[in-house]
Amino acid sequence: LAAELRALGAEVTVAACDVADRDALAALLAEHPPTAVFHTAGVPHSEAFLDTGLDSLADVYGGKVAGALHLDQLTRSLELDAFVLYASGAGVWGSGGQSAYGAANAALDALAERRRAQGLPATSVAWGLWGGGGMGEGAGEEFLGSRGLRTMDPAMAVRALADALDRDDVCVALADLDWPLFARSYCALRPSPLIGRLPGVREALGRDDDGGEPAALGPVAHLADVDPAERYETVLAEVCGGVAAVLGHTGPEDVDPSQAFSALGFSSLTASEFAARLGRATGRKLPPTLVFDHPTASALAEYLVGLLAPDEDQAGAADPEEAAVRAALAGVPLPVLREAGLLDTLLALASPERFSGATRFTEPDGGADIDALDDEALIELALRDAA
Repeated sequence: LAAELRALGAEVTVAACDVADRDALAALLAEHPPTAVFHTAGVPHSEAFLDTGLDSLADVYGGKVAGALHLDQLTRSLELDAFVLYASGAGVWGSGGQSAYGAANAALDALAERRRAQGLPATSVAWGLWGGGGMGEGAGEEFLGSRGLRTMDPAMAVRALADALDRDDVCVALADLDWPLFARSYCALRPSPLIGRLPGVREALGRDDDGGEPAALGPVAHLADVDPAERYETVLAEVCGGVAAVLGHTGPEDVDPSQAFSALGFSSLTASEFAARLGRATGRKLPPTLVFDHPTASALAEYLVGLLAPDEDQAGAADPEEAAVRAALAGVPLPVLREAGLLDTLLALASPERFSGATRFTEPDGGADIDALDDEALIELALRDAA
């Protein structure tokens, strides 16, 4: 690369320096005073938040944040044409397993804002996924690609960077996104004010022009109007169609209604997306743990038939005492049940009916509180126990 640049007439110096070492960096800058700074250092990081220790944080922050702060402090006496910080989308829209990396990149955005407020040049660019051998190459590229983050052509990325500098942007995100796929992944658990009103996102999520209510509902949402003899098949077709859509099958005919969702290849992400998709089709708010509560397409279809078109005779015959007991249990926090020694017993009693004898709920590794887990962690736990 150096030879290539020299052939184009540039003067090139390659110097090794740990930017987290302030003294070493000061010596380097004194020897080679710059007219522009591009801080591109980064440390790959993927670790669950609760497993992220001080060593991991120090490693990620050392090159990314400490180096940027040193460059900021040591170049203030210089007349710089540009001070460019390479950040990441992990600090803008977030990314699973990258809590430390996301926080470090958000700190670069904050540094750029502070420099601008002080009248100094600064641009922080939150990059997506670079092609041509970037940090996300390999397994990371496959993982992010499945969620709608495509690899960027390096030449186009550099042109986009030049545009951002020409416009004098402070903080900008540059990424190549498959909007329908990214939107369904990113908004699987909840609406997103960040991207919810962008062109193409509403359409991908099946929402109207106001970004609020779902589009026109089909027969499943009005199941009470469907012939009782056809209700189950109507709902089953919708369920299998949703499974095929989120798992990438050709059509609902490729889905075995009796096969467990865990065996079909559901992950926490696809489980959440599937629940959101069914929620839009039924006009009901459905929990992301749907594939956990009803582990096959046929079981889920039976549940939805009862939910959307309950039998009038059964609906009117509910036991008031049972309703009162259920309401009382629902109001007791899990820690209270656990301290009273009742939680394991209740779960054991519930599991044969809830999981059709196929799955039993277990505490997370390490004895973490079930009620402390978020939706994604609960789904992952359920899928693990169902395997």
